Amino acid sequence: MPDTVQTNQQFRLASRPVGLPTDANWQLSDEALAPLEDGQVRVKVLYLSLDPAMRGWMNEGKSYIRPVAIGEVMRAGAVGVVAESRSPRFTVGEHVSGGFGVQRYWTGAADDKANPLVKIDPALAPLPAWLNVLGMPGMTAYFGLTDIGQPKAGETVLVSAAAGAVGATVGQVAKHLGCRVVGIAGGADKCRFVVEELGFDACIDYKEGAIGPGLKQHCPNGVDVYFDNVGGEILDAVLTRINMKARIVICGAISQYNNTTPVRGPANYLSLLVNRARMEGMVVFDYAQRYPEGVAKLAQWLREGSFKHREHVVEGLENFPSALLMLFEGKNFGKLVLKIAEA
Repeated sequence: MPDTVQTNQQFRLASRPVGLPTDANWQLSDEALAPLEDGQVRVKVLYLSLDPAMRGWMNEGKSYIRPVAIGEVMRAGAVGVVAESRSPRFTVGEHVSGGFGVQRYWTGAADDKANPLVKIDPALAPLPAWLNVLGMPGMTAYFGLTDIGQPKAGETVLVSAAAGAVGATVGQVAKHLGCRVVGIAGGADKCRFVVEELGFDACIDYKEGAIGPGLKQHCPNGVDVYFDNVGGEILDAVLTRINMKARIVICGAISQYNNTTPVRGPANYLSLLVNRARMEGMVVFDYAQRYPEGVAKLAQWLREGSFKHREHVVEGLENFPSALLMLFEGKNFGKLVLKIAEA
């Protein structure tokens, strides 16, 4: 049966943050739901993906994607269930994923190529996993590692933020490809999870201090592929350990996102010259046409039981501002997801 709710609740960007976002940067509003037009679909949002990239989307300026406008519903990936449909492509009750934003209901054209609706199968994996290993983080990890990192069996792959959504998948893909995999994570519990649950060969705890000794111990033969999610001092330290023809995948720089001073660039970049190494940026949207390929491979490993995922679920749309901050305070353990409604 179609939902009979008449109002929608949304978080809109009220102002651009300086440093960490605060409650003053958000406006929680209620809006009447208009009747559907022909070709439109209404989706009840069930789970929202909270990602470090969202901080960058709040900034004004040129980037790989336009900034969220002041007064606009905050951009976010999500999964949900079709509540109403006036499109032959979707029926009520089907589960879908898309860029639904931070709100309870999303309404839009079923054939919008700029924000495509994708049918998902909750029987294959729980819905939160479609925002993790089978969602944007999984696609980022899979294509960033295989297409840009190009690891070869026997090489050493180093991954920062290894207990996070992208890092956890990167490391497991690298293990499936026959690599030695070393992670970098914050805290004994996360490092233990990375090694004992995810199957990494070792993990360096950056909260114990400088990572140089850990790199020397766990990457005695240097680093062939570094998948960077944090930037800053850790990237600088890794540059001193890279091998000839190393590949560095620049996926993110969470250590720099809330700076109130200019972003810190790598001081040791000449190591790229000395080692004839390559550093290349990765934006997952460039691989949109190949998502089915990535989903198929990761889903195969999930079915085989040789791949693990972990989600950290926070409940309640009203908790969005505080939940988002968890990403930058290191408080989430696994992929951070906000539960909006019951399936």
